Amino acid sequence: MSDENLDLYRELQKHLDKMPIGFPTTRSGVDIRILKHLFTPEEAKIAKKLSFIPKPLKKIYRYVKKSGVSIEELEKILDIMVDKGSINYDKKEDEKYYGNAPFAIGMHEYQVSLLTKEYYKDAQQYIEEAFLDEYVKMGPQIRTIPMEESITPEHHIASYNDLEQIIENEEGPFSVFSCICRKGKRLIGQSCNQTSRDETCMTFGGGAQFFIDQGWSRKISKAEALEILRKNEADGLVLQPANIRKPGFICSCCGCCCDILLNAKKLVRPIEAFTTNYYAEVDIELCTGCETCVDRCQMDALTLIDDTSVVNLDRCIGCGLCVPTCPSGAMHLNKKEEEVVPPKDKTELFLGFVDKKAELARIKKNQ
Repeated sequence: MSDENLDLYRELQKHLDKMPIGFPTTRSGVDIRILKHLFTPEEAKIAKKLSFIPKPLKKIYRYVKKSGVSIEELEKILDIMVDKGSINYDKKEDEKYYGNAPFAIGMHEYQVSLLTKEYYKDAQQYIEEAFLDEYVKMGPQIRTIPMEESITPEHHIASYNDLEQIIENEEGPFSVFSCICRKGKRLIGQSCNQTSRDETCMTFGGGAQFFIDQGWSRKISKAEALEILRKNEADGLVLQPANIRKPGFICSCCGCCCDILLNAKKLVRPIEAFTTNYYAEVDIELCTGCETCVDRCQMDALTLIDDTSVVNLDRCIGCGLCVPTCPSGAMHLNKKEEEVVPPKDKTELFLGFVDKKAELARIKKNQ
């Protein structure tokens, strides 16, 4: 690759890094390899002109027409980029809108039907080397909701943490798709310890329609969505919707495949990477030391000490998976004293990221 194109991809990396969830550089150069997977040089030049907030085709054309490309050619290139999962797309009143997507949740998940071993290995390296720090620093894009069977009426659970209410309040269509983490692990010869099913993640409303139109997901009914999510819970998967009140998607994650859980477990205090309103507690009078909860926990938050389970609150994310499977009934969830209410919508969530990024920039400047 020519030096000119190397400079081009570096410019694109810097441009993407200015988004609310940035695209940080790496010493190894894997960030550039990721961009080369996702963008041709011609596409990279156009992506540099896109913003995080999708803009209509005609407005984007004003930014790129000096390059000599026609609006018809531009539309064709942008549509190819959408099909490749490298940018976001929306349609309003028969007008197409295009914008840059974060690496995650975004470009990475859009590779679910295009996944290659080469890309997946680079993505794993990039997440561990740079992106996890960006994700934790900005604040979670997803949150943990407790397993249905772990909640009692005494918890007074809010509708945005109640699985049945989340699904009931979402608008159709509903779709289910393969977990990119589980699919990627299988590509490199690793199998999931929790489930044999790939189709465990889902999206709703406009996001579902986009995935269906792209051929990335399968349309299902509202009843099927709830049934699949309950199967996921039974298999020991952690339910993680978007960190907003009407989430639009729910990931179902395991500690052996999920990029977020797997990498967060390497942190000193994994709880800092999650938004959750619950934590597990053991009744030591009832605990028999059977280790069922230890095996069930996806965050390595439970250990056996003197034949009794002990919860590490720096690791427990309050998913509740340990509660209904405890043979002696020793496990239960407690609600945290201060409840974290998720942002109203995606706009409020990302404005919070923008404010956090500005605050961190001020701190760095004053150091």
